[in-house]
Amino acid sequence: MQIEDIWPKYRARLKAFLHSRVSNAADVDDLLQEISVKVFTGLPDLKDPARLQPWLFQTADRTIIDYYRKSGRAQAHPDDLWYHRDNPETRQDLEGCVEPFIRGLPAETADMLMAIDINGMSQRDYAQAHGLSYSTLKSRVQKGRAELRTAFEDCCNISMDVRGNISDVQEKSANCKKC
Repeated sequence: MQIEDIWPKYRARLKAFLHSRVSNAADVDDLLQEISVKVFTGLPDLKDPARLQPWLFQTADRTIIDYYRKSGRAQAHPDDLWYHRDNPETRQDLEGCVEPFIRGLPAETADMLMAIDINGMSQRDYAQAHGLSYSTLKSRVQKGRAELRTAFEDCCNISMDVRGNISDVQEKSANCKKC
């Protein structure tokens, strides 16, 4: 495994992951670069290629925790952070399903969600590139995400914990093969 083969495949997803947890876009770019260095140095120690994706996102997760520790923005212990409590296996299982479900939405909605949620484009940049007001785009993203959730719920029973994190997913029927 070489970083030149891995980084192009996961960069956008890692950036979207960072955007969901860090509000400042400049900090996201800095953290992404820090993660790339960690991946470059740690990749030779990864023995099982099947564990690559969980390892990448665990590296990103730890980098975010370190970021909040350094900046003094987190008063809680890292184990108490809301995003640190989700089940990594469940998240990994669902990640492969998100894109097919998005592609099942109307084309305009699918393109928007792919650009913002999968490829990590900021909502402001997307709105500007498509000649939309930022508030209009925010409403469309919210509506698109609601449609995506409905698509998931039509095919899957999704169990949530008290904080709204996904704790388990069960397919409703064998007829639903979107992922």
